[in-house]
Amino acid sequence: MARSLADSPEQIQVKEIGGGRTSIFQLRMAKEDLGQLIGKKGRNANALRTVLGAVAIKLGKTAILEIIE
Repeated sequence: MARSLADSPEQIQVKEIGGGRTSIFQLRMAKEDLGQLIGKKGRNANALRTVLGAVAIKLGKTAILEIIE
């Protein structure tokens, strides 16, 4: 989903740090694409977190999304 929002999708990297029931996903991207990913008032970022959280709940886990430039 993040790749479809970015002008430089090849620079997007996702790293999962797992630990039991909680997983932290670190999303790294180009600095110039950061605004597009976050969106107005954080709407895009919140939507990504909502989708990630819904998938995690189905798996019986908790997921956290960290956006890093």
